[in-house]
Amino acid sequence: MSLTDDTHYMSLALQLAERGLYSTHPNPRVGCVVVREGKVVGQGWHHRAGEPHAEVNALNDADDEARGATVYVTLEPCSHHGRTPPCADALIDSGVARVVIAVADTNPAVAGQGLARLEQAGIGVTTGILENPARELNGGFLRRMQGGRPWCRVKMAASLDGRTAMASGESQWITGPQARSDVQRLRARSAAIITGAGTVRADNPSLTVRPEELGDIGHKALPATEPLRVVLDRNLTTPPEARVITGSGSAVIVTTEAAIDATKSRLLRDNGAEVITVEPDGDGQPDLGAVIAELAARNINEVLIEAGPILAGAALASGIVDEFWLYQAPTLLGSNARPMAALSLDTMAQQHRMAVLDRRIVGGDQRIILQPHH
Repeated sequence: MSLTDDTHYMSLALQLAERGLYSTHPNPRVGCVVVREGKVVGQGWHHRAGEPHAEVNALNDADDEARGATVYVTLEPCSHHGRTPPCADALIDSGVARVVIAVADTNPAVAGQGLARLEQAGIGVTTGILENPARELNGGFLRRMQGGRPWCRVKMAASLDGRTAMASGESQWITGPQARSDVQRLRARSAAIITGAGTVRADNPSLTVRPEELGDIGHKALPATEPLRVVLDRNLTTPPEARVITGSGSAVIVTTEAAIDATKSRLLRDNGAEVITVEPDGDGQPDLGAVIAELAARNINEVLIEAGPILAGAALASGIVDEFWLYQAPTLLGSNARPMAALSLDTMAQQHRMAVLDRRIVGGDQRIILQPHH
């Protein structure tokens, strides 16, 4: 196979991997294509955790035609027994001649061992084909497997003058239905959503995925569970009957040891919430770094922050934000309206620069994805 052929078939495998965009948590999204004599004879992707991996699905699709074929897989095949047997063994047993891999797995249980097992079996191995898009698809998983934190996004809806709500708190709706549908897809791919107690008290959001607003996601499967709702609440002011608690899925209220109130905590727990404590930051609020570390320990790969300007500003200032998703409507809310992020800046040298990763029109609004310069 030429480099052009390898790139073409790996592109097909990545398209298959994207079918698991919303459903594979906490596992990575992986796609696989089996090619023999210039013809795709098998294809598959990982649907959900606990179900067969992409390689097994593709090999089953190819059946006997897998023998002597070239396999394209977007992530290094696993070499350990988890909830499913090792994919490296399945590839060896099928008699494939060559395996092309986009990116090596950073999971310590795999981390090069899958590659080594294939090579020891006499199978040709090529790595690094379309590595960057493969990394982007599983950025949170790959980082977390290296002992790091989840991938963290902040989402804001704002006017042209950078306002997110009127002074009264009224904010529905700044952006149109297409933008709100896009946000639902962003929620659906996130394993956890963080907000602040102030937002819960003011808006009483559910922070769940609304299937009727997802639009046409085609063959992409819906999440098996709702994102974990995480409320940062120093003084435990979240109402026990708040929709983030009583809605479907799970909710965690995060406070600090100094702020714990046994009566409030019991009422929240009685209504189904989990209450945990983390170290406070310099302002006495739950430390964002500690919150993100807790989510990493819970196998969360992608986190979405949907909150008001105080928490959004704190997240940006803390350096935990990987992407800033701005949905901007062609309207003006005026100088009395609330800003996007509460940042105490006095000089131009303190400004928070960002790089534009993507810009596109979504209905009547524009969506800009930015990467903060840490």
